[in-house]
Amino acid sequence: MNGLVIIFALIALLALFSTVNALKNKNILGIIFGLGTLGVFGWFTIMTVIHQGYPAA
Repeated sequence: MNGLVIIFALIALLALFSTVNALKNKNILGIIFGLGTLGVFGWFTIMTVIHQGYPAA
């Protein structure tokens, strides 16, 4: 279950980079979907770390 934190965090980082790219290109739909994805997967990442703990290295 702890590997799920890593996957959620990677998706959240990709959503952050895509949102910044959409802001540079002034792509409104990209900004909306990027922020939505960042919010959802960022929240899942934070809550999974709080409830399941950080994955061991």
